[in-house]
Amino acid sequence: MARKRSTTLAAGTVAALTVLALSAAPMATAQNTRPSAAQSMVVYRVPTHTAEDARTLSAEGFDLLEHRQGSDLFVLGDAREGTRLRLLGFAPTVEQTLPGPTPTPLRPPPRSGQLPTANPDETYYGGYHTVNAHYAHLDQVASQHPDLATVVTYGQSWRKQTGKPNGYDLKAVCITKLTAGDCRRTPNSAKPRFFLMSQIHARELTTGEVSWRWIDHLTGGYGTDKDVTALLDSTEIWVVPIANPDGVDIVQQGGDSPNYQRKNADDANGGSCDLFGQTGVDLNRNAGTHWGGLGTSTDPCSEIYLGPQADSEVENSALEGLFRDLYPAVRGPGDTDPAPADTRGIMITMHSDASMVIFPWGHDRAVHTGNDAALRALAGKLGALTGYQPGQAGEILYDAAGGTDDWIYDKLGTASFTIEVGDSDSRGCSGFMPAYSCQDSYFWPKMKPALMYAATHAPAPYSTTAGD
Repeated sequence: MARKRSTTLAAGTVAALTVLALSAAPMATAQNTRPSAAQSMVVYRVPTHTAEDARTLSAEGFDLLEHRQGSDLFVLGDAREGTRLRLLGFAPTVEQTLPGPTPTPLRPPPRSGQLPTANPDETYYGGYHTVNAHYAHLDQVASQHPDLATVVTYGQSWRKQTGKPNGYDLKAVCITKLTAGDCRRTPNSAKPRFFLMSQIHARELTTGEVSWRWIDHLTGGYGTDKDVTALLDSTEIWVVPIANPDGVDIVQQGGDSPNYQRKNADDANGGSCDLFGQTGVDLNRNAGTHWGGLGTSTDPCSEIYLGPQADSEVENSALEGLFRDLYPAVRGPGDTDPAPADTRGIMITMHSDASMVIFPWGHDRAVHTGNDAALRALAGKLGALTGYQPGQAGEILYDAAGGTDDWIYDKLGTASFTIEVGDSDSRGCSGFMPAYSCQDSYFWPKMKPALMYAATHAPAPYSTTAGD
């Protein structure tokens, strides 16, 4: 669908990223200068030979990128990390040298102290939507489809809650054919719920664009598309398009050279990182489930910094509060305690760009949930629809504790998945920030059938078998 673009943050034509766009050069602070060659950040290709090798990399707190080629993993770091890899017995090679980031100071707040008026056409980097644009889109959809869409504010970002400039509300939209009692924040809903969220890692731009198109597909298709109509007549669809708005704000300030911010903006735990350090907390390592386990770091400047304590970040506590309002707690406390077979609801959190469908447990590949067979079956179907590899995180990528999908399954028993949206067909659309043209030409056609399949299985996800 063609979309009018009347406003951009930075002008210019953006070419497709032709390098392996695993690059994750963090944002610099304004006082930094460009590094010398010896300080350059690189992506290391690290051959692994056993599952224990990947576990070692996770346990040692390396910044493992969400990508794998065969048995090779990829680590972001400077020369010191290369030395550390070699001391551990690995044989890293330089896959890509990243340019030093250009310091990008925060924009000053408007005179009124408020963010600029939201505009759904505000874009950057060739068409990617800003936080304001996403929020204006939600309001626009609710205004145009009052019988279908309800916007919900479920919290505030770290900046806004602490009174810092450029903070945001945390927003979701509930989409269904509205009847009495729909879209209320109560776990005792008449309809089952399907929940989709994106950009908890700010730099993973494709995920927010998939959510945008999913919202339009549902609201635009009701009454004309029989599958969409049947879905919205029977199911509540919840979407959080931007789970980490402060982080996305940092990304978008780079305009046509977006900053590679992964984490949120919370600098209370260490705001003086060197050029390639990145302040903030990794929200996908901060959730209060097996917190402090593999694939996390206690270094506040690390990309995978887990935070000072479990659920310390307001973005996570607000999201988890929303989850508790929407889904009943139906599972016991043990890792192998199953949720009942008749449990309703599915949650999908989108990341990029490993081309995988991941399900709990993410913290330890050796431990299987009590609903493992059903989760594997549903992940297998989603994998078949997308061409993505299904499995637990440690089976196909690496173990990582403190993630969103583990939290909602652990605490509530809700069926949950991470979809790593990636270029599984080698279309030149790989990386965190592919050319914007990839969104309509490649990613949305790939993701739409998978999301429809998952949403239609929200009434009984644990009844799914491999043949469904």
